[in-house]
Amino acid sequence: MKIEKQSSFRMGWILTMFDLPVMTDKERKAATKFRNDLLDNGYLMIQFSVYARPCVSYEQMDTHIARIKAIIPTAGNVRLMFLTDEQWKRAYTVIGENYKDDNRSKDPKIPNQVDFWE
Repeated sequence: MKIEKQSSFRMGWILTMFDLPVMTDKERKAATKFRNDLLDNGYLMIQFSVYARPCVSYEQMDTHIARIKAIIPTAGNVRLMFLTDEQWKRAYTVIGENYKDDNRSKDPKIPNQVDFWE
């Protein structure tokens, strides 16, 4: 994926969102390795399957996109989005009262896949 240079590059962020299967031990191991590789490459965990990394040039962004392509698990679904620093600054985080106090509701009907993250 190449982004056309229409104006001078300003500081930005690569937002990486993914769905990875975790039904088998092999899939869970691959998903864990992918998340750890993201952290090792300078990404910050924003939410469970959303990571972000700052980039200061198109070349750096292209390098990190290539790295994601090289480490994605075979059954993975990864979406990469570039946000300018201005867009990043305008993001809002809305957190429910129970979430902040670590009293999130635990619904017994939640699928086992979600239990992996809890």
